[in-house]
Order: sequence, then C-alpha cells, then structure tokens
Amino acid sequence: MMTRGIPGYTYGAPSVARTPLSLKEFEQLKQTVLFTDEDMRYLRMAGEVLKDQIDDVLDLWYGFVGSHPHLIYYFQGPEGQPLQEYLARVRSRFGQWILDTCQRPYDQDWLNYQMEIGLRHHRTKKNQTDSVLAPPHIPLRYMIAFIVPITLTIRDFLARKGHAPEDVEKMHQAWFKSITLQVVLWSYPYAREGDF
Repeated sequence: MMTRGIPGYTYGAPSVARTPLSLKEFEQLKQTVLFTDEDMRYLRMAGEVLKDQIDDVLDLWYGFVGSHPHLIYYFQGPEGQPLQEYLARVRSRFGQWILDTCQRPYDQDWLNYQMEIGLRHHRTKKNQTDSVLAPPHIPLRYMIAFIVPITLTIRDFLARKGHAPEDVEKMHQAWFKSITLQVVLWSYPYAREGDF
C-alpha cells in the first residue's frame, strides 16, 4: 500500500489520536450496522476494482463539493477563495482513504485513525494538519449527509470491471456499511462527554 509522500497522512503514527472506543464496543457497532467478515472480503474486492480509478472518483467528488458553495466554503481562505494547495493535500489523503477503507484491517490502528479523521473535521484539529486559515469547523450535519453522495456515486465505479451484478451489489453494500461505520466513528468529537 503506497502511502509515502502523502502530506499529513499519519496512519499508525504515535501522534495519531487514540479512540476512547474499546475493541468490544467497536465489534458491537459493527454488528449494529450488519458489518460481517463477508463485507470485509467484498471491500477487498472493491479495493481491487477502485485502485486504478481513484482519480476519477476524486474528480467526481471534488466536482460535487466544488459545485456547492456551502461545501466548498470549508476549503476557502480568508479572502473567500478556495485554497488550492489545501484542496490538493486533502485530495491525496482522500485517495488514500479510499484504499484504507477497502484494504486495511479494521484493527486498533484503523480505529484510532478514524478518531484522527473526526478530529480533523472538528474545531479541535481542523486546519492544523495543513496549517491553513480555512473555516475552523465542519458541522456534523454535513459529515452525516455525506454518507449519501459518497455511497451512491461509488456504485458505477464498482460496476466497471465486469463483475457479476450480485458481486457489484455486495461490494456496494459493504462500502455503504463501512462508510456509515466510519461516519459514526468520526462523530465522536462532536458528542458531549457521555453522549456517544
């Protein structure tokens, strides 16, 4: 898995935030979203399908964000213009996130990095990784709402390599469960203590 040279990508590093969620609680959360070992197998398959389409996926997602002023706002500098270097750095990590979603084991390092991602969207750490002056917080409502475009738009990419329709469906369902699981984990910094 190629991760060298991705600005701000710190997966597995000692500096990554540690999740307060126990592995037992994580297993219960996986059960709640119906995530199984079969889903992990289909995510691996999805990773093989997507690995050479990542730029196309990101072009679509960035086009979506860029076409909505209320979303591109969170990448703007004090002058109200998108910060191109910031967008490029986030894009590199976003591409790696697709691979991590499909290829990484969902272990303690993966769980910790979900906490890090959540903090980087929350006022706790937003902008720190890239040292930018963009809006300091992404509201939770957009984090949750993003489940829909990130899930619906991936299906066409999953279907491009000639897999049987039932395999495409299983890859898509596994992706949907994983995205839901991750957004739940990312929401931790947004919850009051004791409410998560």
